[in-house]
Amino acid sequence: MNDKDDGNDKEKDSKEPLRVGVAVRKRRRALHLTLAAVSARSGLSVPFLSQIENERARPSMRSLERVADALETTAVELLAASDTARTVDLVRSGDETGLSPVVGVRPLVRGHHQLHALEFTGDQDAGREYQHRNDELMYVVSGACQVEAEGRAYRLESGDALFLSGGVRHRWRATSEDTKLLVVAVGDHIHATSEPPSPEH
Repeated sequence: MNDKDDGNDKEKDSKEPLRVGVAVRKRRRALHLTLAAVSARSGLSVPFLSQIENERARPSMRSLERVADALETTAVELLAASDTARTVDLVRSGDETGLSPVVGVRPLVRGHHQLHALEFTGDQDAGREYQHRNDELMYVVSGACQVEAEGRAYRLESGDALFLSGGVRHRWRATSEDTKLLVVAVGDHIHATSEPPSPEH
């Protein structure tokens, strides 16, 4: 292997530099690796890797592939994770582009992200019990709804919010036609655990 790469190739094979720092740092910490360990595996210098993670340097696709190999993943996966981490998207009232609404239910977030948000309108009855792995928040914008959680009943009215931690069994139904309920949750595909502290800090 050559001497440590200082990242000088980062613009040679990519017209548009890549922003992947968040995804790289998260993956490295998940594997409990230090920057030095990733450097040894990838042949890229510690300062360059640090700059990538802190968005002060943007790697070429060639360098990103070396980082991905060191992190036991692929460049495609790192880019996908980075896209999720760096999305800004506005969903206006009545905008259904890229969404899959059903009657009375409007997704408020496009795509596959860590956060899910749905707006329920009208006299809705979920009709079954739910148990999600991750946390969820229910907020009544208008009207009222009845929620059963862990054997207790809660009546929520306009302005009320109910937090349900992961694993809580619950069911709910709206109790009036003018009810508008916002449900925000951490996606079930996300393992919502605390990240281990960085070995460098």
